[in-house]
Amino acid sequence: MARVVVPLDQQSEQFQISPDYVRISMAAAIELRLKPGRLLRDCGCGCINLLQNYPEGCYANCSYCGLARERPGVPEDNTFIRVAWPLYPTDLVAEKIAQREATAGVGRVCIAQVQDPRAYEDLIDMTGRIRRASETAPISALVSATTLDQERLHAIKDAGVDIIGVGLDAASQHVFYQTRGRGARGPHQWDHHWEIIRQARQIYGPMKVNCHIIVGLGETDGELVDLFFQLKSEQIAGYLFSFNPEPGTTMQDAPRASIQRLRRIQLIKYLIENSNLSLENLEFDEQGAISRLDAPEIMVDVAVESGLPFMTNGCPDRQGKLACNRPYGSYRPGEEFRDYPFQPARDDLIVICREMRLDEVWSKLTPMAN
Repeated sequence: MARVVVPLDQQSEQFQISPDYVRISMAAAIELRLKPGRLLRDCGCGCINLLQNYPEGCYANCSYCGLARERPGVPEDNTFIRVAWPLYPTDLVAEKIAQREATAGVGRVCIAQVQDPRAYEDLIDMTGRIRRASETAPISALVSATTLDQERLHAIKDAGVDIIGVGLDAASQHVFYQTRGRGARGPHQWDHHWEIIRQARQIYGPMKVNCHIIVGLGETDGELVDLFFQLKSEQIAGYLFSFNPEPGTTMQDAPRASIQRLRRIQLIKYLIENSNLSLENLEFDEQGAISRLDAPEIMVDVAVESGLPFMTNGCPDRQGKLACNRPYGSYRPGEEFRDYPFQPARDDLIVICREMRLDEVWSKLTPMAN
C-alpha cells in the first residue's frame, strides 16, 4: 500500500475514524439538516448514504474510483462517485436518522464499506448504533466482497441489515481484471465477488442482493446484456451507474459512455427485467454494440412513456419504491442527466428520446393476428 503522509493541519479529521465517525453524502447531509442546501426540483434524498472513514483511505486501487489507494493527495480530499462526503460522529448521524424516522420517515440507510481490515467489524458496530437509535429504519450494506465470507454475511444480517449491495462494477471478467483486479494493482477477484454475491442471495433472499454495474469501463453492450440476463435468472438486482471520470484516478482521461449508448442500455435493461425481452430480440455489431432491437411498438412506447428506465437504480424503501436516488451520483450540476433522481417529466422525455435515437436500431414488431 502506498504510504499516505498527512499534513499536521489535516490530521485531526484524519484520525476521526470509523466506527466512531462516518462520512455522509452531501445530499443525505442536506436531508438530515446537517448541511444547508436544496436538492434539484425538491426531489429529496430517500436514502441516507454513509461511508466508512480511515486515515489510509481505501486499500483497493480501482482505476476509476476517487478513493483509490494510489490516487494523489490525502484521503479526505478524495470523492466517491464524484460526491463530497462530509464527516460527522456516527452517534450524531444515528440520532438524526432516528429523528427523521420518527417524523417524516427514512426511506433507507446504506452503510458503504471500504477495503480495510477493520471494515467488517466496524460495519457491524455502525449498523448496531443505527439500529439502537432507530428500530425501524431499513438498513442496507454496500459491502466490499473481498472482506467477506459466508459467516460474516450471516452476522451482517443478524446485526440488522436486510439488503446487501456488492460493487461488482465491471460487466465482465476481463474488464474487472483491468479496472479492479491485478491489472489495476488491486486485491479484488471476479470469482470471489460472484461467490459472495451468490452466498448473499441464498442468505438474504430474492431481490435482496444487488450488484452495482458501471456503464463505460471498457465493456461492450453485449457483455452488459449478458449480465442483465444472468442477474435476472438468479433474482439478483442490477443497479446501473454511468462512468464519470474523476481527477487523479488512472481513468481520469477516459471518455464517458455517450448519452445515446447509455439511454439505449437503460431501456434494454428495463425491457429485460420488466417486459421479458429475450436475447433473440437483440443483435450486436462486430464491436459488441447494439445494432438492432426487435420489439413490439407498444412494449417500447409504454416503457419510454413511463420514464422508469431512465431513473436512478437503487435500493427500495419499505413500500418497494425507489429510496436510493443518488442526486448527482452520475453527473455534475449543469450537465445532462445521466439518470433521473425523480420521475422524468414530459419535457424530460422529449430530451431522452432525442438523446436515445432509438429509431436507428429499433425494428418495430407488430402483434400477430389471432
